[in-house]
Amino acid sequence: MTTLTPPPEPGRTLRELAEAGRLANHQAMDRPTLDWIARNRPAGARVPASLPHRPAPLVPDAAWFARKGTASSIHGVLHGARVATLLQLLAHHHDVDPARARALATAAACHDGRRLDDRADPGHGRRAADWLTANGHLVTTVLGRSPTPEAIMAVALHDVPHEAFAGSEAEAYRRHRLAVDLLKAADALDRYRLPLARWWPDLRRLRLPVPDWAPPLAHDLVVRSEQARLDGATDAHAIELALHAVLPE
Repeated sequence: MTTLTPPPEPGRTLRELAEAGRLANHQAMDRPTLDWIARNRPAGARVPASLPHRPAPLVPDAAWFARKGTASSIHGVLHGARVATLLQLLAHHHDVDPARARALATAAACHDGRRLDDRADPGHGRRAADWLTANGHLVTTVLGRSPTPEAIMAVALHDVPHEAFAGSEAEAYRRHRLAVDLLKAADALDRYRLPLARWWPDLRRLRLPVPDWAPPLAHDLVVRSEQARLDGATDAHAIELALHAVLPE
């Protein structure tokens, strides 16, 4: 059954469309919405003065996305790159081996690549996992690390609620619990890009503890990277500018 959705409405901001319940299939950031996001920064601790390592910028190719409109949307390239950054930071916080963390982050950069739109789109995690399995060589060439079977399974399960795991999914979660929960947490932290506060991260829903500096850092990554792209930066440059601004040297 096809779900009818409102067409794009020129002149209305993403936030206005969200408040009116008229979001289109493909949803792009705009300056007024980003200004509202910036004014509502969550409270939290400062990022540690120094980090043992800086996360690698892992920016998926726009050509890897199932649809062109999705690559530039709120589930597109910048979202994937930010989730990959957040996963690396969370993995270090939880003492995950750097090589394992890099493989997980590589897959995380592509976790929404098979989305057909910015709505719920059930099954997009499984489709992304299948794409990663078939295109691992391409991802390795561009991002420098192969997505491991564990990382691919985390992508397959990232859009499935914990309470919905059953059968083979439940067994896969038992085997790859940390990987799945790292991706779910990183993905949730990037919800500050969404135009309504009720859609922002609810840390109580996570199965993995996150440090108290993670929410404001995630918020700042959204604001800095989205602002840079609105100002004309490429996706890769926008992420580099955001990392430089948000994370201590």
